[in-house]
Amino acid sequence: MPDHPPIAVQRVDADRDRDLPLPAYATADAAGADVYAALEEPLIMPPLGRARVPTGLRLHIPSGFEVQVRPRSGLAWNQGLTVLNAPGTIDADYRGEVMVLLVNLGAEPATVRRGDRIAQLVLAPVQRATFALTDQLQSSVRGAGGFGSTGA
Repeated sequence: MPDHPPIAVQRVDADRDRDLPLPAYATADAAGADVYAALEEPLIMPPLGRARVPTGLRLHIPSGFEVQVRPRSGLAWNQGLTVLNAPGTIDADYRGEVMVLLVNLGAEPATVRRGDRIAQLVLAPVQRATFALTDQLQSSVRGAGGFGSTGA
């Protein structure tokens, strides 16, 4: 079994949100842990509408890691809801409430209710780069070809 870095979790309002589960993996091999909407009232999202949905949680992510906020496939398929900035990044030094930026890409209004699973969190290691200015880049076969240049 691989070593699992601990992530400390704090509820924004322990009394109000005690009914909501902590992030949890749905299966033994799931990559993402589900997070839940900490809404006080149902949120009706019109087609192409977007909203910051609170989770009621703050995280202490170990240094050298990030938590990625990713869409849930069932939510996208069933209601057209997805994470707008997917994957969103929660940096190790962020201590504010985890918010999920949802967008309704469906043709009908979608409702998000308290306790709905709205996204999944994936822990990922971070590699940092050093950026160095240069006058010339090493050439490659692809060169400056972008957006569809490889035939896709």
